[in-house]
Amino acid sequence: MIKKTLGVLVSVILLTGCSGTMINLGINEGRLQPCPKTPNCINSQSGTEGQKVQPINYTGAQKEAHERLLQIIKTEKRTKILTVHGNYIRVEFTSALFRFVDDVEFYFPEGQEGDGVIHVRSASRVGHSDLGANRKRIERIRSKFSK
Repeated sequence: MIKKTLGVLVSVILLTGCSGTMINLGINEGRLQPCPKTPNCINSQSGTEGQKVQPINYTGAQKEAHERLLQIIKTEKRTKILTVHGNYIRVEFTSALFRFVDDVEFYFPEGQEGDGVIHVRSASRVGHSDLGANRKRIERIRSKFSK
């Protein structure tokens, strides 16, 4: 009985630590924060090989693209929308098994009416590799957005 209790306690402590600590996120001088040097982050404003991902393109009004993106995000599993402020959206995605948290940001640069872009940054809070989870998520959202 004591071994089982101790095992459960250790597991809870380890899994609680998987949530990681949140870094300083947001927009600074028209740019999302750069990725760390680990391969568990992608950023449409990065020039670094392996971290670069294409922004999401749209045509039409920025407000409509913003609303459409929010609707798509709401269809994703284990999603928590933290910030919706003007041209910026911040979301947390939590993995099913180990409860790892990824921070995802979407940025609509000003003056992009008509043919616009949505810059994206998606990064794991902990670990070194995410096995491509951030890239797959953004590509899935892009696919839904383009339909």
